[in-house]
Amino acid sequence: MPASPPTAPPPSGLQFLIGHGRHQAVVTEVGATLRSYTVDGADVVAGFPLDQLAPSSRGQVLAPWPNRLGDGRYAFDGRNARAALDEPERRNAIHGLVRWMAWDLVSSVQNVAVLATTLHPQPGYPWRVDLTVEYRLGRDGLTVTTEARNRSDTPAPFGLGFHPYLTLGTPTVDTVRLLLPARRRLVTDERQLPTGDATVAGTEFDFASARPLGPTRLDTAYTDLVRGPDGRALVELDHPDDGPSLTLWVDGTFKYLMVFTADTVESVPARRASVAVEPMTCPPDALRSGTDVLTLEPGGSWRGSWGILPR
Repeated sequence: MPASPPTAPPPSGLQFLIGHGRHQAVVTEVGATLRSYTVDGADVVAGFPLDQLAPSSRGQVLAPWPNRLGDGRYAFDGRNARAALDEPERRNAIHGLVRWMAWDLVSSVQNVAVLATTLHPQPGYPWRVDLTVEYRLGRDGLTVTTEARNRSDTPAPFGLGFHPYLTLGTPTVDTVRLLLPARRRLVTDERQLPTGDATVAGTEFDFASARPLGPTRLDTAYTDLVRGPDGRALVELDHPDDGPSLTLWVDGTFKYLMVFTADTVESVPARRASVAVEPMTCPPDALRSGTDVLTLEPGGSWRGSWGILPR
C-alpha cells in the first residue's frame, strides 16, 4: 500500500484552545497570536482561518517595538541596530521581530494559556530578552498579561504592542459607535511616521463622546488617554441596534492606542469590516525618537496588561 502523504501543520503552527463558560479563544504557536475570540460562537475579534497566515497582522504580538521603525535603523546606549525593511515601499521596519517566531506553551489550564519565547541578539536588536504572554479568560472577558526580562549584560530598549481587530458583527464599522477617551493624536507624514501631535477636540478624530464612526478613516495613534481611578483607559464599541458591545481596556503601562479602520487591508471584503484597536507602550518610530521607550536593565523585567470585555 502506498504511504499516506504527511499532513502539513497549519501556517500558524500548533493551536491552543482556552475557554470559560460561553467564551472561547485560540492562541497559536507562531507569534503567540490571538487567532480567534468568540462568545456563544460569535466573533469578538476578527481573526483568520486555520489555513492562512495572519493577514494584516491580525492578533499578533508586536515586540520589541510596535508599529513602524523608519529606515529600520536606530541607536541605543552606544549600539547601532539595523532591522530588515518589511514595509519596503515606505522604507520602514514594522511591528517588531517576534510575530513570526515560534513560541512555546509553558503552562495551561482550561481557561489560561501561557506562551514564551526568547528574542536572541541579531542585527535589528542586539540584546537578549525573554518574553512571556498569558491569555486568560474569565468573567471579565479576556485578559492579556506580558512580561519581558532582559537577559543581556547591558540595558535594552523595549516597546510592546498588540494588534486585535474588533468586531460587533456589523457588515461595516460605519454604524459602530466608538468611545475613545483621548485628548491628543499623533500627526504623521507619508511614511506614517510621527511628525508631531495635535489636540483631537472638535475634529473628526474626536471620539471623547460616543458617536458612529461613519465614513471616518482612521490609522491614528491616540495618546494623553483619560484614565479612571484604577489607572485604566477604556475604549468602547457599541452596536447601533442594541446588539453586542465590548470594552477594550489598557493599564497604565500602555500610553498609546492605535486605531485602524482597516481601509487598506489586502483583502477587499475585509476592508472596514472590523476596527483594530492596538495597545502600545510607545508611539511609532520610538526606537529612533526615544519617546516613551522602556529601558530594561540587565536582569530587570517589565509587566503590563490589557483586555477585552464583551458586554
